[in-house]
Amino acid sequence: MQTLVIDTSYGSTVGVVGHESIVETDSRTHVEKLQVNIAKAVEQAGLEASDITRIVVGIGPAPFTGLRAGIVAAKALAFATGAQLVGQDVLSPQILAHPNPEDGRHHLTLAVNDARRRQLYFALYDVENDMNAPDALIDMDIDYPDSIAARVNDALAKLPETGKPYAIDVVGHGAVKYASSWETIDALGEVDDHALLDEGADGLSRFAAFATREQALSKPTPVEPLYLRRPDVSVPNPLKHVLNHAGAERTE
Repeated sequence: MQTLVIDTSYGSTVGVVGHESIVETDSRTHVEKLQVNIAKAVEQAGLEASDITRIVVGIGPAPFTGLRAGIVAAKALAFATGAQLVGQDVLSPQILAHPNPEDGRHHLTLAVNDARRRQLYFALYDVENDMNAPDALIDMDIDYPDSIAARVNDALAKLPETGKPYAIDVVGHGAVKYASSWETIDALGEVDDHALLDEGADGLSRFAAFATREQALSKPTPVEPLYLRRPDVSVPNPLKHVLNHAGAERTE
């Protein structure tokens, strides 16, 4: 199985599993370079596009324009090659980006991704029972960091006693940017600003493996963008009347 990974949830990352990924962190240019980098990644792996049998694409949550570019590219390539297309959100794999230390605490992962406008996409996961099946204590959402911290404290207060104190590890892009907000979390663990796909070939491989594990493939995730924010567009106002003209209606 030759697997290509495409993710534009934060900049862009493309690569073939088993090989180093190509990462573009500049959000102003990553969309323009995406197609070139996909071709480069396939070539560096010694493959042709027709050799790709599976494509794993990040579906967010993330700002819409860049995210959509990656998903459209993945869908087009899958259609052209007949490759299997697998969608994967970028928050749940964050449980693998920060391994739980053996320190006698029950670690939970607050996975985040920068949503801009001083907001974060986030979810709270418990992986104590099974790393392959994270339990979402707070489902994916978008909110301001201070509000996220309050919601985490509310969720923490409702958790049962396990015999070990809880620790909340904040992991993902934007974690350090809003570090002051996490200081109000009652059981703060470590704050780590990197994502799984930042870890080169190893992170790429683990991201793809997480997306294609048995539990995921048995209930495939729709390959559609997770935006989690209301669209910025609105219905325009009618055109203004000019002199005695009755005005004009906008047409679609």
